[in-house]
Amino acid sequence: MRQLFAKCAATAVLSWGAVTAFAAGLPGPIVDSAWLAANLDQVQVVDVRSNPKTFTAKPEVSTDPKTGKKTLEEVGGHIPGARLIDMKTMRVEREIGGMKVKYMIPEKATFEKAVQAAGVDAGKPIVLVPVGTEPADVDDALRVYWQMKVYGEDDIAVLDGGVANWLLEGRAVSTDPAPAKTGNWVAKADRTAQYFASTEDVAKSIEAKNATLVDSRDLKSYHGLVKRDYVFAYGHLEGAKLYPPELMLKSAGGAVKFMSPNTYRALFAAQGIDPAAPAITYCNSGHLSSGPWFVLSEVLGNKNTRLYDGSLHEWTLAKRPLVGAVPLQ
Repeated sequence: MRQLFAKCAATAVLSWGAVTAFAAGLPGPIVDSAWLAANLDQVQVVDVRSNPKTFTAKPEVSTDPKTGKKTLEEVGGHIPGARLIDMKTMRVEREIGGMKVKYMIPEKATFEKAVQAAGVDAGKPIVLVPVGTEPADVDDALRVYWQMKVYGEDDIAVLDGGVANWLLEGRAVSTDPAPAKTGNWVAKADRTAQYFASTEDVAKSIEAKNATLVDSRDLKSYHGLVKRDYVFAYGHLEGAKLYPPELMLKSAGGAVKFMSPNTYRALFAAQGIDPAAPAITYCNSGHLSSGPWFVLSEVLGNKNTRLYDGSLHEWTLAKRPLVGAVPLQ
């Protein structure tokens, strides 16, 4: 098993061209289903969902009798033995500057308890598993990844294609409830300064022009044609460049998967973003911005990339201005 693990790890590193150093046990920030299937007993599989009911639901996959092609009708079930993280437990309301700001990373002790409640242990590699059908659900897993990195976890990766791709490949799934156990995972560090950007950090960056602000929302939101109800102005941050969700992943027969590092470099450049330069990613609430943060920091190795946790919710709650809103007539 040890030889197989090493062989699979080497293959995954070559496939993804990962430039980030990872702890022993994981080949890089992304693992594929073949690697995970061969190493299930070596890792903790942690399923991340915004709708935990689907964890125990029966999946629906149809097969064309002539071609044998599988079509995913409904995602359900999970990889056998997976722990379950309910995304609603991962972000909290916090008081910042006298304001109640939603959707923030919890304080260290609170986050530890939430991760432990999901049954996650210390000392064993963690593979986060998204549903895998669209960028938003992949960003759920990437948001948890970012939070765990903030609190010192490096032995962590994300499953490419998520549960959706696992199902399409005909691999075994379970509809059993998540194990009723409390884990012993603990935060190893507080790396807020490295990964987290505050409103003050963003304001200073706008003034000094010392980091690229990466807007991770859709085109209509960037141009101020629409907004979320918890964002209190239209438009985008001054000087921000757009990297929308549709440039995050590629379609793969009903699942979505990551692209190659070279493809990401070209796409960021096409958006006017230098993928090697200092960057701060943001969106409406710090959810979608987890995607570009992950690609820049973990896939492309740009360690001068931070995520603006409060994003436009906090920025506009503080009555700070946005720019670039196009009048809708």
